[in-house]
Amino acid sequence: MTAFVVGLVATLACCAGLAVDGGRVLAASLEAADHAENAGRRAVQELTDLRSGDPFVDPGAAARVVSDYLDTVGLDGEVAVTGRTVAVTVRREVAMTLLGLVGVDARVVEVTRVVTARDG
Repeated sequence: MTAFVVGLVATLACCAGLAVDGGRVLAASLEAADHAENAGRRAVQELTDLRSGDPFVDPGAAARVVSDYLDTVGLDGEVAVTGRTVAVTVRREVAMTLLGLVGVDARVVEVTRVVTARDG
């Protein structure tokens, strides 16, 4: 009976760890997605060459805006600019609380969001 109880307690602890830490990873992923979208929206406003009729996002200005935004919220990431489109990738490390007790290390969440400037 004692081995059964020990096994049951260990199983329940692992299930609780999956629920708690899995929820934390999901929340971190959603938060990173929000920040990637916000940084992309700010970067896509850095349009240049408007009078030519074919505007595009200034890559240098967009990179500075994204870097400033991510520094403000304490995240790491990168930006890629192509014409009117800005892709922002945000990375965040999530420490495991309960699963850390059984040797599961921190997980890295990486999210990419793409924003395109449109007329109108």
